[in-house]
Amino acid sequence: MKPIFKNTEDWQKAEILMQPALIRVLDNLRKQLEQSEWTATYQEVETPYPGHQLSLTYQEKIVIINIWELCFQVCFLNYQLSFNHGDNACQHEQSVEIDSSLIDNTGELNWQQLDIKSKEVIQEMLISLSSH
Repeated sequence: MKPIFKNTEDWQKAEILMQPALIRVLDNLRKQLEQSEWTATYQEVETPYPGHQLSLTYQEKIVIINIWELCFQVCFLNYQLSFNHGDNACQHEQSVEIDSSLIDNTGELNWQQLDIKSKEVIQEMLISLSSH
């Protein structure tokens, strides 16, 4: 889903957060998938935004997740991850709110909180996949 920002300040905060979030998400994905039953492959994609998608396979299940959506879950409050089970899911827009715990009062990244939240997002995603 495409994030919609309520103001320019949130857009600027998202610009600060997105690349570090991507780094933490990829690192935590690698670590947690090493201990998981799921097999992961990555593919470069151009839509809905340039980046990579993660294809997770376990037995007969295949789930495709856009890596940016995992980053959005880390950076924004209450962002809803959309799983693609092989069909072309419709892309919707979603209003987002920056998770202010990830940026301190001086505008600097809170790396520790970013790492904690990215671990939680990946764990929740894997638990959710296992329950389906």
